[in-house]
Amino acid sequence: MAAARKRTLSGFEDVIDGKTTIFKDSGEKIHVAALILARGGSKGIPLKNIKVLAGVPLIGWVLRAAVDSKQFDSLLVTKPEESTSSLLSPTSVWVSTDHDNIEKVAKAWGAQVHRRSPEVSKDSSSSLDTIQEFARLNPEVNVICHIQATSPCLHPFHLKEALELITNQDFTSVFAVARQHHFRWQEVKKGGSVATKPLNLDPSNRPRRQDWDGELCENGSFYIHTRVTIEKGLQGGKWAYYEMLPEYSVDIDVDIDWPVAEQRVLRFGYFGLEKPEAVRLLLCNVSGCLTDGRVLISVSGEEMVSVNTRDTTGIRMLQGEGVEVILISSSEDLTKALADKLSQRTGCEVRQLGKDIQSETKAMMDDRDLGWKEVAYMGNDAPDVDCLNLAGLSAVPRDAPVVAINAAKYSCHNVAGLGAVREFSELILLLKKKAKSQMEQDRIHRDTF
Repeated sequence: MAAARKRTLSGFEDVIDGKTTIFKDSGEKIHVAALILARGGSKGIPLKNIKVLAGVPLIGWVLRAAVDSKQFDSLLVTKPEESTSSLLSPTSVWVSTDHDNIEKVAKAWGAQVHRRSPEVSKDSSSSLDTIQEFARLNPEVNVICHIQATSPCLHPFHLKEALELITNQDFTSVFAVARQHHFRWQEVKKGGSVATKPLNLDPSNRPRRQDWDGELCENGSFYIHTRVTIEKGLQGGKWAYYEMLPEYSVDIDVDIDWPVAEQRVLRFGYFGLEKPEAVRLLLCNVSGCLTDGRVLISVSGEEMVSVNTRDTTGIRMLQGEGVEVILISSSEDLTKALADKLSQRTGCEVRQLGKDIQSETKAMMDDRDLGWKEVAYMGNDAPDVDCLNLAGLSAVPRDAPVVAINAAKYSCHNVAGLGAVREFSELILLLKKKAKSQMEQDRIHRDTF
């Protein structure tokens, strides 16, 4: 077991297999918990916190970052010298909610659930009310990192670096900010004759953007507080801010923000601990993915299926970038004659599989010397669940059953047979480009330093 210890201003910090645990000088563990508030009665966007954003429930983006940060894993120890051999307890990442569906999504993404009381679930309830209730019911927690569910571009390194301001430098409140370059003016009520006034500039000497540092504004991504600070009210004691770059500062309040946030999160969102790897093989179900699942039968007994040209174009886009595409089906869903015609139309091999889809998929991977991280899988029902879970990237059409949606890493906006394959193809190419950019950056850093 890989272990390391470093001295901090407030005690010790142990890092064991990437997981961080903090101790006071007395040997007492400092319990740091992440808390995401997700009430069911959102007024702007109904059930906004679990609405799908870029294929993932909104709250899933911040839960993934919090869990993968490894800052909220509690070790079952009481003294620093015992920490190298203790077992891990459940991740101390919590969602506070009053809604059953939000609770299900939170647990699916690795969080524990604080079922908030009716007293702090009202429209008039404040965040402080809910945080204080959580603190009161969890007296072992020393530090609470309140993460906003509406900040989908949060990354684990943001949380780690911000928490170090509390654990290493003894600040009692830390909050996220972003730098803005906006000239502000005093508001004047309509109909009034009072002239407005500049609030942060001299109009006779307007600075150029590059000559002005701008202003630091809260971006709402997270707020970290010690227990004492929470008991007295938020953002008290010794304050510090943590600056995030503007591209990571996304906050969703109304529907009009949603398309902008989707584009931003696809470029700057956090997709998991593993570095993005280029997909080399896509396995795509014919029935229920490439087609809508229907088989048309003529009077003479001929069988036909319908394929959307947007989807076949998506397949060709992948092939043009070196991604092999294999269409998979069962003999019950697709006759050999239809399979041959489809192969000719798409330029793909059409493989008819038996009941053990995972084993036959693994055999195809072994033939090509591929691991699961290099494989993308598109399925649509219960038989696909194992492969959807194992594949480095997986997707289902919008109209797939819940069992498949829960297993997939991406849920398409489009339904089967009407652009879902094209949508998934574009995501694969986007992440392929992202992986290539990351590898290029790593090369630059190695060559430079």
